[in-house]
Amino acid sequence: MIARTESAYAISPQRIGAMMLRYWYLLRSSWPRLLDLVYWPTVQMVTWGFLQYYIATNAGFFARAGGTFIGAVLLWDILFRGQLGFSISFLEEMWSRNIGNLMMSPLRPIEFIAALMVMSVVRLSIGAVPVTFLAIAFFGFNLYGLGLALVAFFFNLMLTSWAIGIFVSGLILRNGMGAENFAWSIMFLFMPLTCVYYPVTTLPVWLQPVAWVLPPTYVFEGMRALLVQKVFRGDLMLDALALNAVLFAAGVFGFLKLLQSARRHGSLMQTGE
Repeated sequence: MIARTESAYAISPQRIGAMMLRYWYLLRSSWPRLLDLVYWPTVQMVTWGFLQYYIATNAGFFARAGGTFIGAVLLWDILFRGQLGFSISFLEEMWSRNIGNLMMSPLRPIEFIAALMVMSVVRLSIGAVPVTFLAIAFFGFNLYGLGLALVAFFFNLMLTSWAIGIFVSGLILRNGMGAENFAWSIMFLFMPLTCVYYPVTTLPVWLQPVAWVLPPTYVFEGMRALLVQKVFRGDLMLDALALNAVLFAAGVFGFLKLLQSARRHGSLMQTGE
């Protein structure tokens, strides 16, 4: 009797090894999980490295660039929360295991996407509007003082956030919840490349063409031109709109193709890890 009691509390290296092997197989078989291991350290190093370089080489600039950092933070919040609001509404269907039911209903994929887009604006409004008033109260920065330029900034950022949210939703449909981390973190991949806190010229020459392919880069460059030089760059907004049209079309196309692949492989009804 005593021997049985003692054996119940005994530690088994084999059982520990078996569980470790299980988690290793889970990690090895999921490329989104492997990518996530190196994703955050790389993004943080690159983003803050470029920012440190920009500050070190332009110390005198900040005396006349008041508000650029706060403006960048608020506009970045629109971009990030727009995509996150889209993705969370989609993930709620995945978490409740309802996505298969929706895809078998008369609801069309485009209608599903449209509903998620509207909900992203609702979620963004609830979360971001109070923050803009706090920026006025604490720092005297009025985002609404940007006038009609704010409309152009907002519209372009939302188009980008929707395009990325749509594509990420497709990835999750096809790869399961193992790809869920993309919904939370993929936007930060664009932070160093879209030059949120520093101009494009801060980047290495070979990386600048990549930055100019991304629509938010034009928005943040336009924001700095408006706050520092007091000039609204309509040309930048039109360029961003053209790129957003391509990006949005690619996002919808990717979602539809991934949905088709998920249906073909039967992953719509297997929304687990």
